[in-house]
Amino acid sequence: MADSLNNLANLYQDQGLYDRAEPLYARALAIREAASDGSASDLAAALNNLATLYQAQGKYARAEPLYARALGLWEAALGRNHPHVAASLNNLATLYRKQGKL
Repeated sequence: MADSLNNLANLYQDQGLYDRAEPLYARALAIREAASDGSASDLAAALNNLATLYQAQGKYARAEPLYARALGLWEAALGRNHPHVAASLNNLATLYRKQGKL
């Protein structure tokens, strides 16, 4: 269910329909957080997706803690040198750059 919600939210975000995408991403995240058998990577991906939407909307203060939490989960689950960790670091760096936090 969370994957389907996420995929539909991706479609809406790609179309610029942010108001439609946000509740779907949020629901997918809630499902991942509640899943006792969910992986840390799945949860990190859901956090990252919602953060990306917030960043696209200019809601930087809402995006930053989600990106940071995703980074922590991926580092703990996959190690510091995994490509998902690198992508997460890049997401945070891009967010900081957009805010002028060089």
